[in-house]
Amino acid sequence: MSRKIRKFMIEIVAVLIALIIYGVPFYFVIINSFKTKAEAAEMNMAWPSTFQIIENYKEVLTVRDGMVIRAFYNSTIITVFSILILIFVGSMAGFVLQRRSDKASPIINFLILAGLMIPPAVVPTIWVLNSLKLFKTLLGMILVEVALQFPFTTLMYKSFMATIPRELDESAFIDGCTGPRLYLQIIFPLLKPVTSTVIVLSSITIFNDYVHPLYFLPGAKNATVQLTLYNFMSRFSTAWNHLLANVVLISLPPLILFIFFNKKIIGGMTAGAIKG
Repeated sequence: MSRKIRKFMIEIVAVLIALIIYGVPFYFVIINSFKTKAEAAEMNMAWPSTFQIIENYKEVLTVRDGMVIRAFYNSTIITVFSILILIFVGSMAGFVLQRRSDKASPIINFLILAGLMIPPAVVPTIWVLNSLKLFKTLLGMILVEVALQFPFTTLMYKSFMATIPRELDESAFIDGCTGPRLYLQIIFPLLKPVTSTVIVLSSITIFNDYVHPLYFLPGAKNATVQLTLYNFMSRFSTAWNHLLANVVLISLPPLILFIFFNKKIIGGMTAGAIKG
């Protein structure tokens, strides 16, 4: 067997395994979201005897006065503004940390790494948010998400910043460029690959966040998309057809984002690693 044929067969096997691992659960969710409540409760992958596509998805979108639609709005607001703040603050922090080399740099780097490892403290965070009158508000939730994603974002920008030569900074200063102008007009436009990576990865993480909105943004009017799954679950009964239809709806935005920006994610993550 030639090397090309063996490589081709390995690739085919890898694709089939990926389809089984990811395709089968996805098919299970979609096909059961088309069924009646009784058929979906059987939890199998059989073809539905009666399709209730419009009925199921309409019920999901209209239950509890359109809670799912309101949750999409809340999640979108939280995600968009969190990403904007992360890009602005994280890129500046990564630029400064990569360029400076004084005695404080190792300490700052350690604190940022610690932010990746140390889990958030729920009760003290609620106390701080409550003191600032930000508990149960979208602004408070945005600040929490920014704080959680800041270490990862900063390290991504810092790693990529190593690919930009310091001589560029020196040339700009010689030409009379100020610090803010250097960053905004010269450095930041060069960060498009890693910015695309941060946008996609952080957006998916924030949009799919379940635990932190549960703690820091309670209340039906503040529900995010992941918390709407409770609409169809109870102690004694679960409407699996509606629950899985809900899962399909809240999975579409991250899936679409990932499909269209997949190449940019890989490019942004590998550029800093290869050139740095």
